[in-house]
Amino acid sequence: MVYATADDLIDYLDPVPDDAELRLTRASRLVGQALLCAVYDVDDTGMPTDQKVADALREATCEQVAAWAEAGETGTGAADGYQSVSIGSVNLTRAAGGPGGGGSQAESLCPQARMVLQQAGLTGRGPYVNPLGC
Repeated sequence: MVYATADDLIDYLDPVPDDAELRLTRASRLVGQALLCAVYDVDDTGMPTDQKVADALREATCEQVAAWAEAGETGTGAADGYQSVSIGSVNLTRAAGGPGGGGSQAESLCPQARMVLQQAGLTGRGPYVNPLGC
């Protein structure tokens, strides 16, 4: 499920990357992961029916892609592996956010995306069990 389109990215990135749809798909997965305990109405395709929720998911997804673009990330985690690599006499330097240095930027939401979801009331909830069984 993808929460934003390449056209939506125009307000966040100029120019929009050629692989925008792939990046949006990856960012949507990350946004979806942050919403695991969120409660909101959806249609038959799983998309939110409330326009405010749909807007928040779209905005968070675009913010995530924009943050990745700023960091040179595409959503795979590969960009965070090493700051520098030399072949002769092998010299590898891990990036500050890379493995062993705090994790990949592709693994967690950027601050702007998280704030959008929090302000829309979509995060910060635990599992929910309907007492009526509905």
